[in-house]
Amino acid sequence: MTSNHSLEFDSIIVGAGFAGLYQLLRLRRAGFSARVIEAGDNVGGTWYWNRYPGARCDIESLQYQYGFDPDLAREWRWTERYATQPEILRYIEFVADRYDLRRDIQFSTRVTAAHYDDASARWTVHTDRGDAFTCRWLIMATGCLSVPKTPEVPGIDAFEGESYHTGAWPHDGVDFTGKRVAVIGTGSSAIQSIPIIARQAEHLTVFQRTPNFSVPAHNSLLDESQWQEVAARIAELRAEARTTSAGILGIPLNDVSALAVSEEERRREFERRWAIGGFAIGGAFNDIAINLDANETAAEFVRSKIREIVNDPETAEALCPRDYPFGTKRLCVDISYYETFNRPNVKLVSIRDNPIAEITPKGLRLQDGTEYEFDAIVYATGFDAMTGALLRIDIRGRNGLALRDKWEHGPRTYLGLQVAGFPNMFTITGPGSPSVLSNMIVSIEQHVDWVTDCLEYLRERDLAVIEAAPAAEDAWVDHVNQVADLTLYPRANSWYIGANVPGKPRVFMPYIGGVGLYAQKCAEVAANGYEGFLLSPEPALSR
Repeated sequence: MTSNHSLEFDSIIVGAGFAGLYQLLRLRRAGFSARVIEAGDNVGGTWYWNRYPGARCDIESLQYQYGFDPDLAREWRWTERYATQPEILRYIEFVADRYDLRRDIQFSTRVTAAHYDDASARWTVHTDRGDAFTCRWLIMATGCLSVPKTPEVPGIDAFEGESYHTGAWPHDGVDFTGKRVAVIGTGSSAIQSIPIIARQAEHLTVFQRTPNFSVPAHNSLLDESQWQEVAARIAELRAEARTTSAGILGIPLNDVSALAVSEEERRREFERRWAIGGFAIGGAFNDIAINLDANETAAEFVRSKIREIVNDPETAEALCPRDYPFGTKRLCVDISYYETFNRPNVKLVSIRDNPIAEITPKGLRLQDGTEYEFDAIVYATGFDAMTGALLRIDIRGRNGLALRDKWEHGPRTYLGLQVAGFPNMFTITGPGSPSVLSNMIVSIEQHVDWVTDCLEYLRERDLAVIEAAPAAEDAWVDHVNQVADLTLYPRANSWYIGANVPGKPRVFMPYIGGVGLYAQKCAEVAANGYEGFLLSPEPALSR
């Protein structure tokens, strides 16, 4: 914890993950005072909390790192193509120590409320430890996947065995040796953890409601030359990544329709990209995300791979997604996921038509009365994505407007950076920005740089308030929806639209227009004197 006991700062930053740390560094270098408030007892954000077996990033390590300092890139040595959670956490800790960031971070403290005062144009930030900080600029770096979602199943507290959620894993790990284990869910965290748990457990039963498309990582160790080459060009590579669609280099789009080539040629291109691994398959053809017939060629290719890998035909078919287009849910990247279902100690149970009725003291019971007994249950049931971390804080803007009320029908932002009615509050990778549809590090750096440049602009002109104009917010929300509707993404009941949280408004939350176009738009807005924002030297804007 910082030794600075002042309660007044230029800025309060909520969250000490990748976004919060870089934002702190940028503000400090720009001469702003800042305090970071972090719920965990260490830095790391999502990589602090998500310690489940097999947790690793689905973006390659050499691209999932900060790009702002060539010296940092030269000093840190990544070991694998896809880094594991422990390695990523060590990297974040290394960054915090290298730039002496911890002295401005208050750990083990959760922000409970943030209220804006019109008269002073300042925020008061309350914590669960009784603090009441005030600041001019409130920067929410709370992360897009940071609020674990527990399933709405009766009896969860009745289970007498061990219960875990992949998003809140015990820091000292879990040993499943000799145990009967249930994993509920087959999303990304399940797909990563199931192969590891299966190697430990006496028996593993996987309960699947909706199968997910997953592609191989083809993970490998990195040799010296690979990371040194990237380190030597990190600034250049990061600048180039900001011009791409997803903030990822090395996966060029094949600018040809999947329907314009022969079946043999199409299969050859899919095979080539399957062999590369990771997200490469998404760029196999230029219409996979927008044309249902083209999309089906990719979907059927992956289903054919599942049938090749999984020995039991019935299990293979159950693992084949069929009710949403390929890639419209977060594409999973795995290490031996489908192969795991060939193990004699692993069983797949579909709960699509026979859902879990209740958790019992000994295990669980399905709707048809079938009962299972377990020693441990793992809930791999995802997160209240993108808005969950913001809405669990009592955030109140101008005239006491609650963010929860403002977003009653879904999140509304201008550029994913600000919310009309909430002056001087910024959301890093918020709804309405590329965020989860991109390499998060690229999007984080772009947002933090934009916010810091904005605050310097305001300071130079003695401006005290910046607020998204309602008309600009309306236009941006319309644009985000229009672009999404040009694609197949809204056809899937995904966490992109909040479908995994009962009662959550069904709104496509990220911006699908691409990192490059989005960054260009943000730059134009800044160049035009922060067009679409209301700027004022007065403590409160007149109405």
